[in-house]
Amino acid sequence: MSFFRAWLPSRHRVAAATVSERAGPIMRASKPIRFTVGQHAEGKRRWGLSRPAAAALADRDETCARAPESLSLPLDVDTERRARRRLSEARVAIDPVLRSAVGALAEPLDVMAGYHFGWCDPEGQTVTGAQGKALRPALTFAAAAACGGAVAESVHAAAAVELLHNFSLVHDDVMDTDPFRHGRPTVWRIWGETNATLLGDALQAVALGVLCDGAPETVTAEAVIRLANATVTLCRGQYADCTFETRPAVSVDEYLAMAAGKTGALLGCACALGALCAGADHRVVSAMHTFGTEIGLVFQLVDDFIDIWGDPEITGKPAHSDLIHRKQSFPVVCALESDTAAGRELARLYHARHPMTAARAARAADLIEQAGGRQRTLHRAAAALDAAFAALPGDLASDDLTALAQLMARRDH
Repeated sequence: MSFFRAWLPSRHRVAAATVSERAGPIMRASKPIRFTVGQHAEGKRRWGLSRPAAAALADRDETCARAPESLSLPLDVDTERRARRRLSEARVAIDPVLRSAVGALAEPLDVMAGYHFGWCDPEGQTVTGAQGKALRPALTFAAAAACGGAVAESVHAAAAVELLHNFSLVHDDVMDTDPFRHGRPTVWRIWGETNATLLGDALQAVALGVLCDGAPETVTAEAVIRLANATVTLCRGQYADCTFETRPAVSVDEYLAMAAGKTGALLGCACALGALCAGADHRVVSAMHTFGTEIGLVFQLVDDFIDIWGDPEITGKPAHSDLIHRKQSFPVVCALESDTAAGRELARLYHARHPMTAARAARAADLIEQAGGRQRTLHRAAAALDAAFAALPGDLASDDLTALAQLMARRDH
């Protein structure tokens, strides 16, 4: 399929009276979050997977003979320029909202948050440091623009999504005992695990406050519900990811469900909030949610791929760090499920009591590739990318969304 289509701009407005009608089913859902389109190919509901993703999952055992063309070709220069410009613009747009929200926190939470965002040192002195990609805010703005919305209408939603993302990062660093982020000691290393956990809690609360303060009044209720549900789904995915570390085996289905929650939920919410703030109708908001969820799956699979086969000089991470920690990432899960000689040797290596040295991790990477884990990861990421593009309504100006998705799929760090 073609990744870049000529979309016709359209603006979809919805009356304020329909907000409670739209929000109602979300509140009444039996699960923490209810995806609008999400039936498994066999008729069972799949938590976190859209219909296009479920269809792609049905043929998951088909291994490509070569890397899918959609991910192996270099990114078009104009597309990359457009995507990086949107990321830069998003960082600039949300910065005043983030700083205002963080500045309202009581000491020392304000300094801790400022340090985490790269604005100051541990003493609160201003510094210029590395900051996040602002991918989620960029998706919020791109979704709003696709529906004819302006930055002013969606800036608080974009900032709220970024705050919630950083809540998860602070907590992840504690749970994973990661010592560094962006080349600096993590918050818990400086202020301790308890204080870092409290900072994460505060950022989550602030995210909801920012959204309530700035989202268009007619959609505030649904926007808050969506952000809250995304938080629950994100936590559920993180819980599943943590349990994988102590389990002898994880299925491909289980991994994809985890990724849809841990990574896909917030990206789906980011896109849905952008459309919602632009006044799009429920059909478009749901489509944007599906698009973002599928892109989240792409993001996670590319992350898994890069950890094993990326260049450490580009990624800034030690080679094979996931393998050294015996993480069951998607390529590993695929290899262990392959019922091949390489997969069985990998299982023995993963379940052995001896430490996973750099040499053993390099051997594990070779075994994963021999067992088809590399190709299946690329194949599944390409399928998710196709599903994301298929979810976009054809009457929207979606060039920014597709450019961001392409950049995510082809990133090398």
